[in-house]
Amino acid sequence: MKFNTKTIHGGQHEIDPAYGSVMPPIYQTSTYSQTTPGGHKGHQYARSSNPTRSALEASLAALEDGNHAFAFGSGLAAIDAVLKLLKAGDEVIATNDLYGGTYRLFTQIFEKFGVKFHFVGMQHADKVASYINENTKLIWVETPTNPMLNIIDIKGIAAVAKANKVLLGVDNTFATPYLQQPLALGADIVMHSATKYLGGHSDVIMGALVVKDQELADRLYFIRNSSGAVPGPQDCFLVLRGIKTLHLRVQRHCENGRAVAEFLRSHPKIDKVYWPGFEDHPNHQVAKAQMKDFGGMMSFSTVDDSYQGAVNVVEKLKIFTLAESLGGVESLAGHPASMTHGSIPKAEREKTGIKDSLIRLSVGIEDAEDLIADLKQALA
Repeated sequence: MKFNTKTIHGGQHEIDPAYGSVMPPIYQTSTYSQTTPGGHKGHQYARSSNPTRSALEASLAALEDGNHAFAFGSGLAAIDAVLKLLKAGDEVIATNDLYGGTYRLFTQIFEKFGVKFHFVGMQHADKVASYINENTKLIWVETPTNPMLNIIDIKGIAAVAKANKVLLGVDNTFATPYLQQPLALGADIVMHSATKYLGGHSDVIMGALVVKDQELADRLYFIRNSSGAVPGPQDCFLVLRGIKTLHLRVQRHCENGRAVAEFLRSHPKIDKVYWPGFEDHPNHQVAKAQMKDFGGMMSFSTVDDSYQGAVNVVEKLKIFTLAESLGGVESLAGHPASMTHGSIPKAEREKTGIKDSLIRLSVGIEDAEDLIADLKQALA
């Protein structure tokens, strides 16, 4: 089954037995009747499982070519479950340019429990091996990274992880399974903030993990069931509905992203544009090899190179909405230093290029000419 068909039919093998509903019903229930103690129809209690959630998880597994998927109440809840695979004294090598909420979870929650984190540049996979020791249990990767759009060679990192018997987790939120499939490149765990492109309509908060290994799946299921970080059936329904147009939406995000990136790069008031589709973008050839296209996410700074200069631009935008998040059908603009990455200390942010003048765009699926016109008037 080809990917575009998977978004519609992947993992969806059963038509609703009651009325033949084409879409899986929303099973808004907390519990299920039993004919005898332990005698049920596959579901006992909704924290453990729910038919609507199961339908979504089957779809997620199909999209990432995994064998098991788990939906969570948020993307951070999904990452939290991965870190609960670890114990005090274990060490994690993480991308140094990553989402601020992930950094906060690592440093302000799990460091207190004795897990040690190393934040390193991963543009050269072979250099990651020098940080591995006997306590290293996990390598955590974002690619493209948030918000600098750095590209990391998943296959190269996977080779290092396998050689050292270390788990590799990849946050695939920016790329989506339409553009990139980390499990096929050697990753052990794929994570998504399903809030973003998978849901696609800025109306739900959810996270997801996808794996192939049965033992790893059993451990993650136990953690989620024990911790209780599950999404409700209505949210699962919304993400499953969003997935059915994922391929169409991401294709347009990519087309518009290219047009906007090229416009910004040609504008006299723009200093730098970070978008992996440019041939001179660091690791462009890696992106070209492991991604189907280059996505609709980008960051840029103006020649003004100041906090106030960035504020002046984002406050003047009319079609782009100044807001947190990304991956919805509408275009969003953000100021990472004060919004998505505000939880990272300024000195640490600036080491990876997240200056106060940086603006991040999530290019939506509107008409590209309107988006360019909006940016043009904001920069005027």
